[in-house]
Amino acid sequence: MKAIIKAGFSRVAAIVFFSIVAGGSAVAHHSFTAEYDVNKPITLTGTVTKLEWTNPHARFYIDVKDASGTIANWEIEIGSPNTLIRYGWKRDTMKVGEEVVVEGYLAKDSSKMANAKAVKFSDGRLINAGSSANLDGTK
Repeated sequence: MKAIIKAGFSRVAAIVFFSIVAGGSAVAHHSFTAEYDVNKPITLTGTVTKLEWTNPHARFYIDVKDASGTIANWEIEIGSPNTLIRYGWKRDTMKVGEEVVVEGYLAKDSSKMANAKAVKFSDGRLINAGSSANLDGTK
């Protein structure tokens, strides 16, 4: 009897564990249309403050000055590291302190967040940012 209870507990524990792991992955990755609005394109010019070369999407942050001179820190989502490498990115392509121009799409919640389509660097390079907008069949 103890063996049956032990086996049943092990199965329940395994199901709970895998549900938590799979659930975390599902929350971590999202579709473009769930978070961003393809009908709200934006161009931002700012100074890079932070880089995160992580999966499922790399991110960087830029300080952007508005017309009144107020500076806001924007979070910019770009493709996965693997996708970025295919477009010519390397971990050191972008550096903190560098000025960049970001072409992308605003977040639906009107936060200071955007999904980048392309990034233009001060030396003139324009590199595809691996936007998930293209993967969803949108613009």
